[in-house]
Order: sequence, then structure tokens, then C-alpha cells
Amino acid sequence: MKHLSLLNSTFAFLLLAAMGGLLIGCGGSAEPQGPSSASDSPAQPSQPSPAPSAEDNNKPNSGDSTQSQPQAPTAQTSGAPLSIPTSLIIPSLDASAAFSDNGASIDASNASKGWVAASAQNDVRLKFQVIKGEMSYNYDLPGDGTAIVCPVNMGSGSYTFRVMQNTSGSNYVEICSVVADVSLESEFAPYLIPTVFCSYTESSSAVKKARELASGAQNQGDALAAVYDWVCANISYDAAKAEDLSDKSGYVPSPDGTLASGTGICFDYSALCAAMLRSLGIPCQVVTGYVSPNDLYHAWNMVYIDGTWQAVGIDVRANTWSRVDSTFGASPSYKEYVGDGINYTDRYIY
Repeated sequence: MKHLSLLNSTFAFLLLAAMGGLLIGCGGSAEPQGPSSASDSPAQPSQPSPAPSAEDNNKPNSGDSTQSQPQAPTAQTSGAPLSIPTSLIIPSLDASAAFSDNGASIDASNASKGWVAASAQNDVRLKFQVIKGEMSYNYDLPGDGTAIVCPVNMGSGSYTFRVMQNTSGSNYVEICSVVADVSLESEFAPYLIPTVFCSYTESSSAVKKARELASGAQNQGDALAAVYDWVCANISYDAAKAEDLSDKSGYVPSPDGTLASGTGICFDYSALCAAMLRSLGIPCQVVTGYVSPNDLYHAWNMVYIDGTWQAVGIDVRANTWSRVDSTFGASPSYKEYVGDGINYTDRYIY
């Protein structure tokens, strides 16, 4: 079922002003635009007219890094023989399936496959909001017609997808919305495809590198270890970028950009690992939240493999979500930015 709310709607939406100014334990305070719940955001989707929050988590990285040779998988792994996808699912907006009004379009036709797409032509600031129950994820939406693909990441159920237009200050009004009852084909669906914070294509350098690293892998544990080891050895933490982004929001990581520069902040590390692992058919979440000490805002990955990988400081179990923090693995000395690798609190999952 689809619903449209016109610009002259009686509601104006207050942008989650506190959006968390958090970001990165990776060194900053700009958190990624993400979900809000009654417990962690001043404005809740449960309120009559929640406004999207524009937080973006992440920070870039600078600095030189010396490219080292791919390392052999660390320690012990187990699992079924690795099967690498021969082709990738690359989501896009299907204009023929989209609901459009007021210059905005929402394509929820593939929500059961784990994603929704939106685009808009507008001269003012826009947000795209994904809502389920009392949780909402909010994303910056370009006004030049460029589509974004966002994960349908809160399980099966009733979702509201809407485009919000800025009216003044932190006030937003809904200009287009779609309501859909979603039954996900798989809990892993949102984490096996490229989305806004984990972008890649068939021709991406990240995909090519992942396939190269996994060419000798016997199982998913081998592939995971090869990707993790390579990223830790070849991507340097960019403290200058973390400092620069510490008071900014809206940062969107580029896996290929991180691969090319050889540097990054925690959001870059987690996005690169996710792109590489997803392209190998391994479910991988990009997670942002807090890490000890001092509740630093940080980003890491959760992975799900059919086998195991045990190494020093690593304990990935079979058939369950396991945490992997490549930023900490690569830069344990940057504790003021990446934390101590001990206590984690999830906030947003992409």
C-alpha cells in the first residue's frame, strides 16, 4: 500500500538535532545517518511526524601505506568448501516500479530482497527515511536525481519509506511516502548486496581484490581471514582525517577510494571489508556504535560464516554473527580513536 503526503501537510518535522554528533571513535563526532529509537534519540519515529536525522558516521584517512603481499589465512579455519558468486546482485532504482510525487520517487519493489531505493529532483536539502515500529534510519538524499539504495535491515514487518524536504532550520516536511508489508526472503539479504554505506559494482577494485585474496581459500573462514589480514596489513589509519571529520556529519565511505589511498578511518575499514566479503558471498554487516573506553563512537563489522576462524584475538564461530574489527586489528596503538577492542555497544547496523 502506498501513501503520499503533500507539501502542505499540516506536519513539519523536527530533524533529530542531536543526531548524535557522535562519530567515530574512529575519531570524531559525526555519526552516520542511522536509526533512532526512543532510547537513543531526542525525536522518535513513534511520534506523529519524526524527521530524518542527518548523521553520518565516518571519517576519512590520510597517510601513506606500504602495500604488502597478501597474507596467508591466519591460524585455524573450518567449514564447507567456499563457493564464490560468479555474478553479483547490484540493486538500482526501477522507475517503472517506483511511486513518485512532488519530484521524489521511492522503489520498494525489492524490499523482500533486502533493499529499497529512492531519488529526487529538488533544490533544497532532502532526507530519505526508513521506519519500522519505533526505529528509523535516515539518509541524505541527493537532489540531483541520483538514486540511493538503502538496506531494509530491521527484519520482516510493516515499513514506511519516505522522502523529507527541509523547510527551514531543522524542520522537515514529508513529500512522498510508501508503506509496505515486508517479508524478507532471508535475514542475510540486506548484508549480501551493495548499499549506500557499502558501495561496489562488478568492476570495483574492492571486488577484484577480494576475489584475488580468496582464490586459494578452502572455506569461508579462509576467505574471511585472507581479507581481514590483507586489510590490516595494507590500510593505514588516518588520524588527520578522523580529526577533520570529528565535528562533521554526512560522511559516506568509498571502498574503492580506501583501497586506492591505502588509508582510512574506521568507517572506511568496515565499509571496505563489507564490500569485499559480500562480493564473496559472505554476509557482513557494517555496524556503528560505541566502544570502550569512554564510549568512543566507532565502526566495525559483524560476519556470518558456515565455519570457524580462530586466531590471536579472533574467535569467529559457525552459523552465528561474530564481531570483526579490522580498524583495531590494523591500528591498536590508536586507542584514542578506535578504542581498546574490548566492550562494544551496537547502535546502527547497515
